[in-house]
Amino acid sequence: MAADTLLSLAGISKSYAGVRALVDVSLGVEAGTVLGLIGENGAGKSTLMKILGGVVQPDAGSIVIDGVPHGAMTVASAARAGIAFVHQELTVLDNLDVAANIFLGREAVAGGPLRLVRNRAMHDLARPLLQRLGADFGPETSVSKLLIAQRQLVEIARALSVDARVIIMDEPTSSLTLQETERLLQVIADLRASGVAVIYISHRLHEVKACADRVVCLRDGRVAGGLKRDEIEHNAMIRLMIGRDLRSLYTPPLASPGGEICVVDRVVTSAFPDRHLSFTLRRGEILGMAGLVGSGRTSLARALFGVDPILSGEVRLAGQAVTMRSPRQAIEQGIYLVPEDRKGEGLVLDMKLSENISLASMQRHARLNLIDRASETATAREQQASLRIKTPGVAVHAATLSGGNQQKVVLAKWLSMAPRLIIFDEPTRGIDVGAKGEIYTLMRALADDGVGVIMISSDMEEVIGVSDRVAVMHEGRISGVLDRPDFSELNVLRLAIGQPAEHLETVS
Repeated sequence: MAADTLLSLAGISKSYAGVRALVDVSLGVEAGTVLGLIGENGAGKSTLMKILGGVVQPDAGSIVIDGVPHGAMTVASAARAGIAFVHQELTVLDNLDVAANIFLGREAVAGGPLRLVRNRAMHDLARPLLQRLGADFGPETSVSKLLIAQRQLVEIARALSVDARVIIMDEPTSSLTLQETERLLQVIADLRASGVAVIYISHRLHEVKACADRVVCLRDGRVAGGLKRDEIEHNAMIRLMIGRDLRSLYTPPLASPGGEICVVDRVVTSAFPDRHLSFTLRRGEILGMAGLVGSGRTSLARALFGVDPILSGEVRLAGQAVTMRSPRQAIEQGIYLVPEDRKGEGLVLDMKLSENISLASMQRHARLNLIDRASETATAREQQASLRIKTPGVAVHAATLSGGNQQKVVLAKWLSMAPRLIIFDEPTRGIDVGAKGEIYTLMRALADDGVGVIMISSDMEEVIGVSDRVAVMHEGRISGVLDRPDFSELNVLRLAIGQPAEHLETVS
């Protein structure tokens, strides 16, 4: 029996200040199917979903639910229609426990007009949702104690807690491990089997291929085309997104790796005080850092940047021991960090691009302890042109940019200085395939110029496709280092769970 059309968008158009964000977009979603929605950042995906969720009103077109047309939706009417969202940007509240976040605004209450919250009842309701997702924390856990990946699972549990007929998942695996991603894909399969429709938005095209029944691509605000189930292939999706084939991820260095840029010698971090780790970074190479969430990769990055203490051990740059007791000291040594959470830790969203770019080097733009705005603006414009940051100008606020362009602003802040070692922590999280290619090209150029490049990534395709060598972490230590001939998902995963792999470089 053919699937029933549950929801359709017909002729949706939307403009902002003369810029056409969406142009005559039409698509349908059937009950019990997964629609993969792809496109580069700025293609119109977010605007389309905001219209569907009632956050933004369209200029033209209609939304049809169960055969009933709606000129526009409100947030309340979208919720009543059974439309739920799993947002890429986390909206959980740190001061509440997991169950309170899941049922926020829909709390179980008692006591008549007193409306006393029944915490135990909400815990009981939340527990099976968390079990369904394979979560390793309980409903009574404070969200403040959760890792980013765990908070993402809370977002997903919240969507599952309503009687949703359509669940829109916007980059739902951007912070999840491989195991958590596999579990989520199984949850999506269960939802499909129960008749729920899923709109799956992701830049991780292998996930789209794994779960989607059909793919629709947006490009420049228009529907660029679609793919049926048997047509969903990586290259076909790339062609729809950017209008051309994308070359292989891997670009070899201009020259063979040279001497050691950085040596991490028996370093102990506060996250794993009973473990030490050692590795070397060679001139001209990109060193990938793989491992499961909680393995200590981000803790190492924070320690190298002076955010967290190094309890013992030594870090040497170009043969000289360096001390990083604070980010200021790390910056003075030329050690820079591009953090995983670019919005929370890499940018000040309500500041201008020029102010963000000069934030770490204000002394260079100061005259008599006053900021020289002309100097600041000139540097920002130079970086904007160099990194091809898509923005009307350097006076706009960072919050207005797409994820890929925000990441470029974080990079511009460091590249306007004199980097010796740059640590990229999940550098392409939530970034489209075109912007990813630009970030990879930039990392390779930095390495070729003699800058040390360490790339932490949970994206297996990225780790294998971009790195010259891969160091894998397990429970606070380096479990092995792989050279390119030994690269494979199996080898990385075996090392990530503490098992040996074949043809390994000897490590201390």
